[in-house]
Amino acid sequence: MVNADLTIGFIGYGNMAQAMAQGLVSSGVVRADQIVATTLHFDKLEISTKKLGVRAVRSAQELVELSDIVVVAVKPQQVEEALKPVLAGLSNDQRFIVSIVAGYTHSYYENLCSKGTHIICAIPNTPIAVRKGILVTETKHSLSAEQYQIFQEVFRPVALIEEVSTDQVDIASTVAGCTPAFTAMYMEALADAAVKYGLSRHSAYRVVAQMLEGTGALYLDTETHPGIMKDQVTSPGGTTIRGVAALEQAAFRGAVIAAIDAIELR
Repeated sequence: MVNADLTIGFIGYGNMAQAMAQGLVSSGVVRADQIVATTLHFDKLEISTKKLGVRAVRSAQELVELSDIVVVAVKPQQVEEALKPVLAGLSNDQRFIVSIVAGYTHSYYENLCSKGTHIICAIPNTPIAVRKGILVTETKHSLSAEQYQIFQEVFRPVALIEEVSTDQVDIASTVAGCTPAFTAMYMEALADAAVKYGLSRHSAYRVVAQMLEGTGALYLDTETHPGIMKDQVTSPGGTTIRGVAALEQAAFRGAVIAAIDAIELR
């Protein structure tokens, strides 16, 4: 455990905040009772926090007083309303803010928050719930060296922390946050193909899931170029190259790029 006295507070406790809390608890970074949360609807919050054993509190003021790390996890249009009542409490060298609100960078919080507030912006994705997440982190932040070390120690066990410049946060967040949906579609399609040829649905999904995790782990361990990884399993005249050729005929890579274009060019 990083720090038995560390308390992490979530202002907003939707799906992503719950995924983060689940990852932090299952990894042993904190106990469930070291996490507090608040939302506008306390009755619903009590139900969602009970699943993990997180403490529900009624106000952001109470949450800030209890927390060493305050995670801002509200909807973008709710940020100012959620933080205005607690701006004075957030301006404290003993705590820092982690914003996971899409589209809001450090500059926004500099203008909103009181001078001396310590802030870092980071966008997670849902696999953080099982300690396989990505945390796209803006290089510009106002954490002290000690606070940044704590940030790393808290979130490294549950996510790859990828630091990018402000102008790259949006595309990095898109690739990390949106493409689990694309990957789930790919998993489903591969499993359908396997079932077509007689493999059970349960085995198909397990084999596909492990293949995806293993391929990603192989890249992260070796940083072998994906093109080389592909070449290593495509023997001349073999089965894999025939599948690759069929994907190219169907514009597989072009379709993937077009999907990202559809998001970024909105």
